[in-house]
Amino acid sequence: MADHDIRQKAEGISRLFRECRPTDILPPELMPAGIDEAYRIRHEFEAIEMARGRGAVAGYKIGLTTPIMQKLCGVDEPCYGAIFASEVHHRRAELTTAKYCRLGIETEIAVRLGEDLPQGGDRDQVAAAVESCMAAIELLEDLRHDYKRLSAAAMVAGNVWNAGVVLGAPVAEWRRLDLSQATARLTINGREIGSGKGGDVMGNPLNALAWLATKLAAAGTPLKRGMVVMTGSMVPIQFPAPGDRAIVEVAGLGAAELVAT
Repeated sequence: MADHDIRQKAEGISRLFRECRPTDILPPELMPAGIDEAYRIRHEFEAIEMARGRGAVAGYKIGLTTPIMQKLCGVDEPCYGAIFASEVHHRRAELTTAKYCRLGIETEIAVRLGEDLPQGGDRDQVAAAVESCMAAIELLEDLRHDYKRLSAAAMVAGNVWNAGVVLGAPVAEWRRLDLSQATARLTINGREIGSGKGGDVMGNPLNALAWLATKLAAAGTPLKRGMVVMTGSMVPIQFPAPGDRAIVEVAGLGAAELVAT
């Protein structure tokens, strides 16, 4: 597809998010022809959003990290989208749900890189570049998508729905932990909603990081020092209502909090 058409699709998808327009499935004129085209659209979407003032790329999120979700979306690997600097919150965030079509949250382990990863690498190689880990909440805008008609290509074209992150305090001594066994839980208003462990994400969050690092290196946009990577959710997506207080806690890695208003 011509670059002009790719740009038009990216602009159309950006408009859906900008207008918070309920979209149960992307309209045919915006739907990517496949996953490769979706990433080309996502790249244009990223440039459009940066120009709109969302800030530079501060890192990336990884989605579809479980075989169940991959099968549902007809792919055999995860997918990724960018995190924009203006939407990175620390420790605690207060967000107005009315500013979103539908705000979702996911329960994650985030990593911050202390070194560049120009060639990607295996789990041990990428682990050596990790400066700190932390509990984190991923914020998503899904435009009230119909989850029975999920498409990996549609998600990728919309930057895998990332709407920001809430990062807990960084833990530099994370190597004393086995991230695959690190337990995580999400509570809303003091009630446990769900729990999981690091191993629910591709066997280990570092496996997800290695996948992303290699993918981005191959695309010519490698991970850089200082970037944050959200490694994948350990609890199904939840949709906070005004007045809700959501807390993600990960054993050994602290907590992150969101207050919905």
